[in-house]
Amino acid sequence: MSTNFELNTKPRDVFGTKASRRLRRLDQVPAMIYGADQNNEAVLLDHNEIMRNLEVEAFHSAIISLNAESGSQQVILREVQRHRFQPRLVHIDFQRIKATEKLHMKIPLHFEGADEAPGVKVEEGIFSPLMTELDITCLPKDLPEYIKVDVSALGINDVIHLSSVELPEGVELTVLLHEGEDPTVVTVMPPREIEEEVLEVEAGVEGVEGVEGEEGVEGEAAVPATDESAGDADSSKE
Repeated sequence: MSTNFELNTKPRDVFGTKASRRLRRLDQVPAMIYGADQNNEAVLLDHNEIMRNLEVEAFHSAIISLNAESGSQQVILREVQRHRFQPRLVHIDFQRIKATEKLHMKIPLHFEGADEAPGVKVEEGIFSPLMTELDITCLPKDLPEYIKVDVSALGINDVIHLSSVELPEGVELTVLLHEGEDPTVVTVMPPREIEEEVLEVEAGVEGVEGVEGEEGVEGEAAVPATDESAGDADSSKE
């Protein structure tokens, strides 16, 4: 089971838009707890406490203990609503868990050994993850904090497909792969692809500079010589 977190809650007894605004001004975040064949429960959370926890990656895939005067209940984070313009939380949804019911979760991928991969360390390739999380299903006791992917042996153009990712015991992919389907999770791209793009850009810049040079200083049109100016030039030589 992933890291356990605890949050303190208070019962919410006022509702409505105006009440919600007053609560948020008091640094209280409205939240709803649902699931496990129980009635929905409206509670309040301390804004600063929940914000600190949301900054921790493991919190998003962990079993969370919500403490109240009536006791504690185990939940997972389901939805976070944020203010569109301010760094404030608007509402949180939690789902109760049951030990016998499987959870559907998004679990982050941790790529280990990228700096030691030959394609990166020796061949100076570009480490390129195409997925950063997986949709999985498992019982609460098997819920992982993250899924490890060993990339230390990757060379240039090597790939790791989804079917090659080793899942923890008791964990399954939510979507089963069909025949012929095996998406790429991570690869190492050749550095020349990046270099070619840079060269193309540089060539374009040089072409523009050449055109400007023909036209005159600082992009001004060059003035053709006239007979009079040519005569002045000859007299100056004299």
